[in-house]
Amino acid sequence: MIDVHTHILPGIDDGAADWEYSIKLARAAAAEGITGIVATPHHYDGKYSNDVETVKALTEELNGKLTELDIPVRILPGQEIRAHNDFLTNWQSGKLLPMGLSSYVLIEMPSSQIPRSMEQIVYELRLLGIRTVIAHPERNAEVVQEPNRLAELVELGAYAQVTTHSLLGGFGRGIEKAAWTLCRRGLIHIVSSDAHHLEWRGFRMKEAYERVEQELGPAWRRYFERNAQAIWDARSLTDQPTILQATTKTAGWNKIKSLFGK
Repeated sequence: MIDVHTHILPGIDDGAADWEYSIKLARAAAAEGITGIVATPHHYDGKYSNDVETVKALTEELNGKLTELDIPVRILPGQEIRAHNDFLTNWQSGKLLPMGLSSYVLIEMPSSQIPRSMEQIVYELRLLGIRTVIAHPERNAEVVQEPNRLAELVELGAYAQVTTHSLLGGFGRGIEKAAWTLCRRGLIHIVSSDAHHLEWRGFRMKEAYERVEQELGPAWRRYFERNAQAIWDARSLTDQPTILQATTKTAGWNKIKSLFGK
């Protein structure tokens, strides 16, 4: 299994506190069958700022430690980047990281709403050949209230990543319901752990995939697994097992015309 959203790097955000805990997380991942992890520390979220050089250096050092300890997990660098007004400028100046070696970038929205700049970010990144992956939209109040707002972003070129704990009820019944609603509407493309801590925010990837298979069928489990692998391998994501509902296709390109005159 591949997990493309984690907080495994030590001491730089609210994830692993130190090297010892990073190693514990890696051991837990390996025990669950995870072989590849994209490290995505918080960036530009108002509290944490983790520059490219720091993330790459810590990732390299962690891989060295895992090799020495014979832990069969490899780490690739990334960031969970909060949407901000200077996003496109910072991307073009090399201040932001993609997910691993891919052309996908993990973007976090605030929990209360979808930022006004989000549509432009998704659209302009796509013109640059970069695809947005929206982190845990099921935990965004505006998306929960109006899923068509996420559908518009998907039509503009974004993908969406649901958190294992959301699917399994770890954030409460309301978020669990929202997560499965988005899945059933074809608005989720990747399952990842957003792992922070072994006791209260572990990986639970195997458990989540089993629940996906139970709720949506084996084809959807394979779809989510293949998409995580595709990001790891820097390939295009695969087609969904079933056709997206019409609601995901109605407003997106009209939105492009109104926003950008294109």
